[in-house]
Amino acid sequence: MFDTKIVVVLREDLASWQKLNVTAFLTSGIVAQEASVIGEPYRDAAGNVYNAMAGQPIVVLSADASTLSTIHRRSLERGVTSSLYIEEMFSTGHDAANRAVFAEFAPDNAKVVGIGLRAEKKLVDKITKGARLHG
Repeated sequence: MFDTKIVVVLREDLASWQKLNVTAFLTSGIVAQEASVIGEPYRDAAGNVYNAMAGQPIVVLSADASTLSTIHRRSLERGVTSSLYIEEMFSTGHDAANRAVFAEFAPDNAKVVGIGLRAEKKLVDKITKGARLHG
């Protein structure tokens, strides 16, 4: 049904609140990159209008820190723009501070806690190999 796949991969040792927070941030980055991901607004039987949401499923996977680093590297090698959340961002309080701390790290030393990407299905599967369904 879809030519693309949206995946969020979370580091498996995160606290529940962190998993939810990171998923929300990473998904917002995917939507910002590709507005066509968003479908039409929802309407209930009483005529109330609700926000439009993603029109395709978002798969949430988990992986250990090493596998997440590999997934990050693969996304860069294949030229797939991703949303990335690093551990140090948990200690900041706003967007500018997030970007400032993010800029202090490179792919070889970033403590990745989550990555989100959208690309052609087979490519996403190759990039995320080693991650498993979050449960």
